[in-house]
Amino acid sequence: MPVNPATAAAALVTSSAAARSKTKLAKNFDQFLTLLTTQLKYQDPLKPMDSTQFTNQLVSFSQVEQSINTNKNLENLISQTKTAAMSNAVGYLGTDVTIKTDQAGLRKGTAKWQYNLQSNSDKTTLTVQDANGQVLYKGLGNNKAGVHDFIWNAPENTPAGVYTLTISAKTANGSDVRTAIFSKGKVEDIETRNGKINLSVNGILTPVENIQTVQPSSLSQKSPV
Repeated sequence: MPVNPATAAAALVTSSAAARSKTKLAKNFDQFLTLLTTQLKYQDPLKPMDSTQFTNQLVSFSQVEQSINTNKNLENLISQTKTAAMSNAVGYLGTDVTIKTDQAGLRKGTAKWQYNLQSNSDKTTLTVQDANGQVLYKGLGNNKAGVHDFIWNAPENTPAGVYTLTISAKTANGSDVRTAIFSKGKVEDIETRNGKINLSVNGILTPVENIQTVQPSSLSQKSPV
């Protein structure tokens, strides 16, 4: 059965800390009024109670109630923001994206990356490792400055999983060339962890803000910058 985002958000607020605090405050206020009524009923007419104390208590209850209402409004805003963010994230499903990470999931025997060289190198070495740090591939890459594609065709029977690409780029005098690595894949799922929305791309969970480029099937891909 489809879930209405507005209904889900309302349910979240209903069970929120602010809602529980307001319920508890209402019970405490009822008890306070009962005690106050009893005290007024049995007070000594010749020595009436000082109204200052219970007036201050009423003011305190009012201030606490205002604080709870403020928290409730904030929770509503947070819930609405999360609902909107989730709705926006749904638009990524099925699209091809480039994310800033050195990891890539193996799909149908291949893993896809892009890498960027800030300047020309004399020698660029690409290394692919598994989750245990075992080197499965080592070869030469492009030496020209700019963005380059790298598709690793894994050996037969290589298990599906997440693999890591490392790059060593050196100039002729041995200086390091600055590099950046990106993973390419399709958004397969959306997950929420620790209150943050993550996209599942080839088995990798990544925050939405890590997306560098998006390529719907009708558009050509742009290179990450």
